[in-house]
Amino acid sequence: MSSVIKSVSIIGAGLMGAGIAQSIAAAPALIAKGVAVTLVDVGEDRLANGKKIISSSLARVAKKKFDGDKAQADAFVADTLARITFSTDAGLAAAHSDLVVEAIVENLDAKQKLFRDLDTRAPKTTIFASNTSSLPISEIAKSTLSRRDRFAGLHFFNPVPQMKLVEIVRTQELSDTAYASLKDLVVGMGKVGVECKDTPGFIVNRLLVPYMLEAIRMVERGEASKEDVDIAMKLGAGYPMGPFELADYVGLDTTKFITEGWYASGKGLQGKELVSPPASLGKLVEEGKFGRKNGEGFYKY
Repeated sequence: MSSVIKSVSIIGAGLMGAGIAQSIAAAPALIAKGVAVTLVDVGEDRLANGKKIISSSLARVAKKKFDGDKAQADAFVADTLARITFSTDAGLAAAHSDLVVEAIVENLDAKQKLFRDLDTRAPKTTIFASNTSSLPISEIAKSTLSRRDRFAGLHFFNPVPQMKLVEIVRTQELSDTAYASLKDLVVGMGKVGVECKDTPGFIVNRLLVPYMLEAIRMVERGEASKEDVDIAMKLGAGYPMGPFELADYVGLDTTKFITEGWYASGKGLQGKELVSPPASLGKLVEEGKFGRKNGEGFYKY
């Protein structure tokens, strides 16, 4: 049995937060249910950037959806944006939300501080969820006093409007009712939710990150070039992009952060060669080469 989620606040108006807000505001099933969505960030400049991200994404969707009909496309963008409330007051937003989704910087202390503050403002029935891709949900949840049974991971994938998968991460304390409510919301967004336990990397990153790291080590050992590794995995395994292209897409700084965390303290992964940070990855990050996001990583863009 689930409780109906009628209002959602997303904290963090970056690429992920903006994508989550757009996906809720544009979902026909949630529009029919009258689900309200609020996008929150600390300043008007960040909110303006989030709105720009959403507008650009919606414009691309509208162009295909309405086959070049500008009037219909413009109306679609305007109507969807009108269903999103933009705010700089996280506490006020949380006070009127059935669900709060955090999509801020990937830092445990920052996430704990946010949820600690919101825990005093949100109703006792409000579900809290983190969009973290690598941090333990149970550790983030320690910041709340009596909400452990309503605290979960809700891991979306980039770009959120296009990617169908959502990992719904269950801690030992999460109630069946809270889980069912999150699953219903995900389905209402037109996405597919998979259940997973609160383990390092959940499902996708637990498999993908070691794969990327071993590809990097393979090149470091001189066994193949990065170009040939990428070609081999695309043509031999049917992957849409090779491991080096994927690492550049994810972000080399993000990949390094994840693998160093797992190697240092990841449950079941601590000190294991499987997640040992490759030297060449660290060198590129030190040189400020993070991948697609800033124009150069393993490849130049």
